[in-house]
Amino acid sequence: MDAAQHARVGEGGPIRHVAFGTTAAVVTSVGLIAGFGAASAPKRALASSLLIIAIADNLSDSLSLHLEQEAERLEPRAAFRATVMNFATRLAVALSFVAAVWFLPEVAMLAVSLAWGGLLLGALSYGVARQKGVSPVREVLRHLVVALMVVLVSQLVGWWLAPGGA
Repeated sequence: MDAAQHARVGEGGPIRHVAFGTTAAVVTSVGLIAGFGAASAPKRALASSLLIIAIADNLSDSLSLHLEQEAERLEPRAAFRATVMNFATRLAVALSFVAAVWFLPEVAMLAVSLAWGGLLLGALSYGVARQKGVSPVREVLRHLVVALMVVLVSQLVGWWLAPGGA
């Protein structure tokens, strides 16, 4: 491994290994909860969808991440560790949303999921901003606004597809 590869592997520290997985799990899960809620979908359908995405999409993204790292000629063990960290982080975060859907009353699911997702994404954005030496407030707000836009679009799609919707 040359010096440039070594720098890329260690660059970002532990946050680098969980940033993609956490972000993807939060935005996808809250988007699904908002969309399914707007479509008046049953909790069982929502929980099933979250679990399917937590497994199938997670495996797909982890494999893509691993192949990208191999294409960049990163050290195999480091690439494998990053892949496993991404998968495990995304699965754990997604399962926390499955638990919220399963155990919370429907009226509280979206609010609790938005708060939980905002907390996770905000904390991650804060850590990344500190690591980069940029304004944490600006980074947190920027990332939360983008995530909120995804949630709003998901909710609009849910309303559109709801029985009696547009």
